[in-house]
Order: sequence, then C-alpha cells, then structure tokens
Amino acid sequence: MGSAPSSDRGAVGHAAAGHHSGVHVGPGVRTAAKLLVVGHFAVGKTTFVGALSEIRPLHTEELMTQAGALVDDLAGVSGKTTTTVAMDFGRLTLSDSLVLYLFGAPGQHRFTRLWQDMTRGALGALVLADTRRLSSSFDVMGVLEELAIPYAVAVNEFPGAPAHTLDEIREALDLLDETPLVRCDARDRASSARALIALVEYLQSRTGHARPLEQA
Repeated sequence: MGSAPSSDRGAVGHAAAGHHSGVHVGPGVRTAAKLLVVGHFAVGKTTFVGALSEIRPLHTEELMTQAGALVDDLAGVSGKTTTTVAMDFGRLTLSDSLVLYLFGAPGQHRFTRLWQDMTRGALGALVLADTRRLSSSFDVMGVLEELAIPYAVAVNEFPGAPAHTLDEIREALDLLDETPLVRCDARDRASSARALIALVEYLQSRTGHARPLEQA
C-alpha cells in the first residue's frame, strides 16, 4: 500500500470534507491504490461510490427492462429502476499522500466475468452486504477468495432491514476473525469513508506497513 499517515478521526474528516475536489490529483500524492467495491445486485455500490468520489463519478446505469426482471432477483428491492451494466468509477484523496481509485462492479451473476477482469491490479475489495440477503454475498466473497483478493465487509444499513449484531453477521457470513466487518450508510460520505478506511488499514497491516491514517 505504501506509507500512510496519523489519526483515523482526522482522515475521516479529511475524506468527508472532500479535501481535493479538483479534476487533477494533488501535487503531494505519492501513492495510488485501486480498490474494488463489490457486492450482490442492488446492495448500494453505485450509491457508495457516488457518495465518496471527489470527482464526478462515472456511472454506467441503464433502466431495467422486463427481460432483466427474468434473471435479476428483485426480492426486497422492488423500487429499483436502474442497474449498473459495466462499472462505477470514482476517486478519493484519502490523505495528502494517498489517493484511492474506486471501481464498483455490477452485482448480477451474468457480469461476474467482467468484474473478475476488473480485479487485475486491485489491492483489495470492500464487499457491501445487506442483512435482508446475507446469503447473496457468498458468491462474491467466493470469487474474491479464489482470486486471492483481500477484502473487508461493510453492512449497508437499509431502512427496515433486520437488525443483527456484528458478531451474528460475522458468524452468518463465516468470516475469518481477521476480516474487517463494519456498518455503513452508503448514502453518507463520512460513514462510507470510515468503511473504506477499515479496508485500507487492513491492507496496510497485511503488507507490514500499518500506520495510522494522516490527519487533515
């Protein structure tokens, strides 16, 4: 991951404030990292990337059609009218020296080969999960494990979704003790930033460069 900086609270404020909102990366940035935002269909990946990106995010959403309804599981997401057909892309300057490039992948099974290709060069992935459909996360995590992509899990808290403790969710998803598991609201920039920071710190700890994130 390269070196990173001091105080988690400062980094959250740094990211949440949209520290660098221009088109170009700041002159002090020394490290860039490609991260994936993955998860099953309608779990909030596009919303997550859009909430965090300091540049206008790239979305490839299209209106859902009746043909898609035959293959996409709409249980619990009846209000969804669009779907990602290629990827979402955003950028987040997490500190004065570290910029993250976020690639959100479509969640439907028919796009699995596409996002497998997207894993090339990625340092890790954030898996978004939904307590209404926890079992739908297994296929996504299985592909990441097959490709040896380290990941953290963020439970996107939807209104009215079943409430479970993190320990219960960890057991239900059969996560390793070392795998970060956090809650987030994909609509909220600060909440989403904290989830992403949990992944970044985990990746840093795996490479032996674990240092706290830089204070703004």
